[in-house]
Amino acid sequence: MRSEASIARPRTCIAILLLADFAALCAGAALSVLIWRQVGINFSTEFYVRLWPVLLLFPAAYAASGLYPGFGRNPADELRKLSVATSMVYGALAVTIFLLKDAATYSRGTFLLAWGDTLILVPLLRSVVRSVFSRKPWWGNPVVIVGARRVTMELAATLESQPSLGFKPVAILEEPRLAASIARDRGIRHVILAMPEIPRETLRVFFEECSDAFADVIVIPDLAGFSSLWAEPRDLRGTLGLEIQQKLLIPRARALKRVIDLLLVVIFSIVALPLIIAIAALIKLTSPGPAFFGQRRYGRRGEPFMAWKFRSMAAGASQVLEKCLAADPALREEWRRSHKLRNDPRVTRIGRFLRRTSLDELPQLWNILRGQMTFVGPRPIVAEEIARYGENYSLYKKVTPGLTGLWQVSGRNNTSYEQRVNFDLYYVRNWSLWLDLHVLARTVKVVVLGDGAC
Repeated sequence: MRSEASIARPRTCIAILLLADFAALCAGAALSVLIWRQVGINFSTEFYVRLWPVLLLFPAAYAASGLYPGFGRNPADELRKLSVATSMVYGALAVTIFLLKDAATYSRGTFLLAWGDTLILVPLLRSVVRSVFSRKPWWGNPVVIVGARRVTMELAATLESQPSLGFKPVAILEEPRLAASIARDRGIRHVILAMPEIPRETLRVFFEECSDAFADVIVIPDLAGFSSLWAEPRDLRGTLGLEIQQKLLIPRARALKRVIDLLLVVIFSIVALPLIIAIAALIKLTSPGPAFFGQRRYGRRGEPFMAWKFRSMAAGASQVLEKCLAADPALREEWRRSHKLRNDPRVTRIGRFLRRTSLDELPQLWNILRGQMTFVGPRPIVAEEIARYGENYSLYKKVTPGLTGLWQVSGRNNTSYEQRVNFDLYYVRNWSLWLDLHVLARTVKVVVLGDGAC
């Protein structure tokens, strides 16, 4: 019987990622040269072509950062490691050129453009590669999961639903000692230990007896409800500790996020203002009523504010909703479950287009400018939803709600309400600039494809 362990080919995955990275590096370098030539700067293209071996420094830096294959790594953490490694190599090249006193030979504009292109293209192409190949049977590393059945089954379901993580569960065991024999029979070198219900002595024996069977052991501690993405191990003189920070609750982190919000508002407003005027005029021409719609939402500290959108519903929308919910039990259940309707009878034709493209939320740039919202954060909620957050609302209201967020880029209206709450709480606990950049990048994809919109 052929197992998934024999099908999986981690080396093939590494080779594909290497090729993708090298292709992105070459594209970034070529693009920077072509753009700078269009500016009118004269320099020798052949000179830069001869420098192609320098590009090999980047995969070496990525490998040193543990990015080949990088299975099990959160996309935000991978983005951070890629950005840091790329910047370190470019920084080293800049210093080397300066020390060799050969700076006049190189174009600083080309150098800076290549740096920026690489920061964008390498993560982008890696994302494309995972989208294309992650569901192939040979993609990823086979893993054995050990622990109490309830915990291991949930973990296996999570890994199977997110193949881009690269871990393929091939065996689920409650007895740790059985893991070694199965691993040797199937050639598996990776194991995940779900610790919450495994006795400490059993774990100690497992590590002593099975250390030669597994090259990689991932231990999952019982830390539900804590920050997980940026937790760092600390060796306290032989005692393993985890440093856990809720970075979004740190004042300087909030200040940095606010500065970035203001910069993005200024940049987007250049394009958005003419578009806002045009959309507002189109709404007024096609249906009676105001162009903008304000709804009371609750944000940081539980303070209410008016969140603005383009009006996407017909006049008398509340009466229409009441009639539809009264006449259709299925529609009523959908509204109770998610507080949204996939085929909302209140939405106008223009409104449906605005919602599908997320253009209806453009007026919220005003909320961001005023500090009532941020570009990335938990979704702003109405009064009726506070009860559904329960005791978690105290954590939710410590931060500013966002124009986009994890739930919007993780299925949007295809997710359950409970999942949305979990996405919001995960974001609050694990925020960093890298997570925001990851969410913004995925937002572009979701908006372009209209994924999960209604």
